Amino acid sequence: MSVEVLDSATIVNFVEDEEAFDISFRDRFAHLDTNHDGLLSYAELLELQSLRVFETHFGIDVKTDPKEVAHVYDSLFVQFDHDSNGTVDLEEFKAETKRMMHAMANGMGFLPIQMLLEEGGFLKKAVERESSRLAA
Repeated sequence: MSVEVLDSATIVNFVEDEEAFDISFRDRFAHLDTNHDGLLSYAELLELQSLRVFETHFGIDVKTDPKEVAHVYDSLFVQFDHDSNGTVDLEEFKAETKRMMHAMANGMGFLPIQMLLEEGGFLKKAVERESSRLAA
């Protein structure tokens, strides 16, 4: 993990860079698709629980009701499964990831902020892309 400075433009520019975004979301999809069938099942998408986003607050463990956590992940799966067929394909994953990234950018505003970012995560890749473009 590292502390990085970013703003909404960092995220939007990353998402709109089809090549950079395509590589990132395909890598994440392939990592989650443990049976390599080209689809994410509910169980495979639950791998996101390993990030423990809802079980920590600023990196500190908090007591979270397991039913509440399960409900959040159920809702998340429904959000990704656009055609409600019980699996998430590559295009559904791409579309929802892109939508969520735009929502983060919209919520962030135009002022730069410091964030603790996960290595290999979408936001970290967005910052790395911007840094490499500025250095060029």
